[in-house]
Amino acid sequence: MLTNVQSNKISGLSQILLIIASLCLGISIFIPIWRIELDAPQYPEGLYLEINANGLGGNVDIINGLNHYIGMKTLHNEDFIEFKILPYLIAFFAFVCLLIFFTKQKKALFALLIAFVLFGIVAMIDFWKWEYNYGHNLDPNAAIIVPGMAYQPPLIGFKQLLNFGAYSIPALGGWLFISSGLLLLFASIREGFFSWVLRKNKINATGVVALTFAFSSCGSNGPDAIKLNVDACDYCKMTISNEKFAAEILTSKGRVYKFDDLSCMINYKKENSEHKYTFYVSDFLSPNKLLKADSLFYVQSEDVNSPMGGNTAAFANSDSASAYLLKLNGIPTNWKTFNH
Repeated sequence: MLTNVQSNKISGLSQILLIIASLCLGISIFIPIWRIELDAPQYPEGLYLEINANGLGGNVDIINGLNHYIGMKTLHNEDFIEFKILPYLIAFFAFVCLLIFFTKQKKALFALLIAFVLFGIVAMIDFWKWEYNYGHNLDPNAAIIVPGMAYQPPLIGFKQLLNFGAYSIPALGGWLFISSGLLLLFASIREGFFSWVLRKNKINATGVVALTFAFSSCGSNGPDAIKLNVDACDYCKMTISNEKFAAEILTSKGRVYKFDDLSCMINYKKENSEHKYTFYVSDFLSPNKLLKADSLFYVQSEDVNSPMGGNTAAFANSDSASAYLLKLNGIPTNWKTFNH
């Protein structure tokens, strides 16, 4: 009996995956694919722009009004040819998934995967070009002009644009689209496509796996380096000049807030407690080396002259903290004392 790799027909499990992929693609036509969120002090509830397969949604009119002041072109569905063809392209991929479900042709599955990946790459390049053009081609007669400033939103993730924070991420339709690609990938792997590619090109599978892990590890989030005498505290607005007391907040969306004193970070947290944060504080003995706040040991003393009167020094280990307890005539404390 022929195995799945040797046979020209796909297995029953791969057929099921194709049906699910087709359903995900079909649903993604009718719900938002991408979402760009904007937040600023004057809009505490935030603004958002939704990108659907056939048009734009969300606070389009308000965003267009704001864009007018800085010289950005206003957004209108009729300006995008993508909205006329994208629903049909997605429907085509959904139809091909069903077609392969019935024909069970393995080569057709492989061809679909390649076409789907290429389509995804072209779509993201097109999205980036759209953002670039809207963010850089500004009206020279705009009411607000900041020399050298561009307003291109991030392709994915967070970016600060003047006093607005822009956060770009797939919406539910986008995640369904991505899920469809993963299902096609899994089905192709199961049917032997990648093993055939590896054999044909004599690529070491172990090396490929190692490279995959290496690249994935490069995307980990962490604290952003504080630029002394350049960055300003996001609470007191003073320029951060003493690296021994610097602190930082990283939100779940990747936005960074920087502080010149632990007390400023704590006060900011108390006033914005509804968000999910990761806290970092500078090691007193290794200035500007930001470590997770809950891993540090703290000493409070009037002899610790921090910028905004926090009078607290943080140490990476307990031995250093104990030594400075005597030197500074201080009292020990921990992160739980501040984070309540």
